[in-house]
Amino acid sequence: MHRITRRTLLTGLGGAALAACTGGARHRAPGTADSLDPSASPSAAPVPPVTVNTVTGPVRVPGEPMRVVVLDTDVLDSALTLGITPVGAALPARDTGYPDYWPATRTTGIRLVGPAGAPDLPTVRALRPDLILSNQARDGDRYDQLRELAPTVLTQTTGAPWKANVRLHAQALSREAAAEAFADSYQKHAGQVAQALSDAKLSGRKVSLVRFVEGGGIRLYGRQSFPGTVLADAQVGRPDSQNTDQSDVEVPPDQLGRADGDLLLYATYGDPERAGTNAVLASPGWQALGAVKAHRAFPVDDQLWFQGIGYTGANYLLDELQRFLGA
Repeated sequence: MHRITRRTLLTGLGGAALAACTGGARHRAPGTADSLDPSASPSAAPVPPVTVNTVTGPVRVPGEPMRVVVLDTDVLDSALTLGITPVGAALPARDTGYPDYWPATRTTGIRLVGPAGAPDLPTVRALRPDLILSNQARDGDRYDQLRELAPTVLTQTTGAPWKANVRLHAQALSREAAAEAFADSYQKHAGQVAQALSDAKLSGRKVSLVRFVEGGGIRLYGRQSFPGTVLADAQVGRPDSQNTDQSDVEVPPDQLGRADGDLLLYATYGDPERAGTNAVLASPGWQALGAVKAHRAFPVDDQLWFQGIGYTGANYLLDELQRFLGA
């Protein structure tokens, strides 16, 4: 099967979303996808507000919001995927910049408003947002403060329910047609990867997902996680220790055997030294893993595999998975 580059994938998927949006395009903020479309014409009539049913109850948001602040990585992917460049964003504390699976042209100008889970509210206020997107796990305890700044739409959590979350984000952003186009494109892509793996007789390979977290130990990721759902969509098997309805489980270094698989993909959140990555990779327990001895253990980008929670991130995961498995 033809493999696609990140640039080609982003261009193609962006075109699909743009096509989905243009039919009802109205005035957009400068720099958003529709503003680049010469066929899009402003409408004299303002877009009416939308009521979104959220985990905190119904929230009335402006139609086609133009100044959006996102406070976690899933809503960053949703906004950018749907053609909206946020005016502000929060990133996980250990991240040093925006995810590089997005070209710099898409993230330049987004104001960093602090760490996810502890945004700087005066900075958010100064951006004059007309919509704030986040989730209850990150920002439930400051929801009342956030909604004083702008209508605030929270999902319950992030990770495994990402597809349903994108639908909610799309409703709040007035981009439901684009979200549906991305969902259809992703499902087709997942089916193509599954078929390619089947044709290459690779479907039975069990893929292990390991994340080294600064301050959080060694984590094995199960089916109820963002990358776990993507692997399931590609009909890829998982090791017994990860073939569970959990997001992740922390394991001590003396239980590294539970991290083994036919293919092992690992990432680091934070500094590799402080996260223990360097020590574990040099340890006898790691070197004894079957995937390591078979040269089937590969580092992956943490901001993509574990934080790129949305349709653009998921499509890249499918493409990289196919490459790692050799189909």
